[in-house]
Amino acid sequence: MAFSSDLDQITRAAAGDPAAVSALVDRYSGGVLAVATRMLGDVSEAEDVTQETFLRAWKALPGWEPRAKFSTWLHRVALNLCYDRLRKRREVTMEHLPERTDPALNPAEELEQKQRVRAVEAAIIALPERQAAALTLCALQGHSQAEAAEIMEVSVEALESLLARARRGLRASLMERTGS
Repeated sequence: MAFSSDLDQITRAAAGDPAAVSALVDRYSGGVLAVATRMLGDVSEAEDVTQETFLRAWKALPGWEPRAKFSTWLHRVALNLCYDRLRKRREVTMEHLPERTDPALNPAEELEQKQRVRAVEAAIIALPERQAAALTLCALQGHSQAEAAEIMEVSVEALESLLARARRGLRASLMERTGS
């Protein structure tokens, strides 16, 4: 169910109220962008997915029925768009991963941290789509298992299975990459 404050804004946004549209984008774009960035490993592509998610949302709002929270529905739209992009580039390897470093590190530590981050991101991206999505939603985005299951349209038990397989796959991939 949508938050009660969302229902009013959703109704107004569906009627074309730009202030309501802006309020919903402000409230939910950060979470949608974060999920898309983690799934795709590319900020620019994630921004495109975020924009497309909201475009699709506004087109669907007049007929939207609050069977789930608005945020859950938006995340589902974003995940589907990410799946589409991942399928299209399945054969293409990622050349550029986002840089995430701690400026307080010395150059050797910074290089080591970059290598670890790249290894983890590459291992997550190499996981099957649904495992990567489950891991991203729960471990990286902080969604509860129930919320993630709802977003992915699976049972909590199926989500737990996806998470267990994702963690095993991630562990095996990282051990293979590091040789330990």
